[in-house]
Amino acid sequence: MRAAEGVRERAGRLRETEAEMALPWSLAVELVLHAVCFVCGIVTAAALTVVQGEFNGRCALYSTVQYNSTAQTLTLDSSSSPSLCYFVSVVSVCVAVYCFSLILYFVYLNCVGEQITRARVWMTVSLVVCGIFIFFLLVSGFILKIGTDRLCDSIIKKTSMKSCEEAQNKTWIGPLKQIQFFSGLHSAETSAWVNFFFWIIIVVMVIIQKCQGSGFMRTPEDHAADFPSETEPILH
Repeated sequence: MRAAEGVRERAGRLRETEAEMALPWSLAVELVLHAVCFVCGIVTAAALTVVQGEFNGRCALYSTVQYNSTAQTLTLDSSSSPSLCYFVSVVSVCVAVYCFSLILYFVYLNCVGEQITRARVWMTVSLVVCGIFIFFLLVSGFILKIGTDRLCDSIIKKTSMKSCEEAQNKTWIGPLKQIQFFSGLHSAETSAWVNFFFWIIIVVMVIIQKCQGSGFMRTPEDHAADFPSETEPILH
């Protein structure tokens, strides 16, 4: 009887330990949000880099164009500094790298069998990092929004086109005759704003976790202490 009770007790402790080792739902949702932010960061950087490459390395944001009505061709008259596009791309890449690293870190902890909880001090650090990213994403979003609007305003004023998207079907003087600049800039802007709003959600979730309280991480040795030693007799 005592042997059976000992086995049941060990089985119960094992189930409790497995429950403790499971990924908390709030952290799981947070990691999913980080995964979305990672994708958004890659899309923003890639789309903006492609557009910049189509204009032979020139940054199309805040640019003006010249329109040849006879040949019906467009050319980029003046452009902003390439560092402006580089800034937006670097911000997006940094966000993507941070999200990817964080996901790998927690996946690793889950695989090695450590309970995944965070101390309040690390939640504070996480909030600071989130605040920095939110600020730079906000700046990047406005740069993309206003910069694209300035370019489109120049195109509409100097041509008979009613929308900026129509200019993609016109012939451009440059390395490429057909430039999908509007689609690229629109994708970069949309991804930047989606990234921004998802980081707002992440901040809210971290604040909720911090208010609920979180313990320090426990190592596998801590969990091993919950079980009787192999040398400890089951029968008493």
